[in-house]
Amino acid sequence: MKPKQIKFIIGSGLIVVAVGYLITTGITTTSKFFFTVDELQAAGSQYQGAGLKVKGTVVNGSINRNPDNRLLVSFRIEENKATLPVTYKGITPDMFEGGREVVVEGTLGTDGVFHANTLMTSCPSKYEAEKEAGKTHPGSIPYGKDKLPALESPKILPEKTTI
Repeated sequence: MKPKQIKFIIGSGLIVVAVGYLITTGITTTSKFFFTVDELQAAGSQYQGAGLKVKGTVVNGSINRNPDNRLLVSFRIEENKATLPVTYKGITPDMFEGGREVVVEGTLGTDGVFHANTLMTSCPSKYEAEKEAGKTHPGSIPYGKDKLPALESPKILPEKTTI
């Protein structure tokens, strides 16, 4: 083989190894395990320090905001009679309240407290219940000539204007 071919093969091999390494490290650092609260507690301390997503319902009356720093929030989430204390630093979603289903992303500390860096609330299921009851979603617009809403033209200008 010619020296140019050997250099090309070595260079190509190094590029393939580098890309493989980047893919492997990217997957391991960004992969998150998804658990419910009871599944995480059943796993014990096996996942301490690992990136996790945990789903649960916020326990009513458990939300405590730090009076000195309103961005620090602690609360408990539950699922199937298992509870997990959570701390979160950041702006909470508008729909964050007791009894709401949430998904938190972060790490489980050695003290058993989940340290969340992301807090997401799920949409309320009231729209599904209303749909079953025959109501339409708030954003629905009826179609068809017989279902057009009766809109009146606003009377902005008087009949006669004078200057």
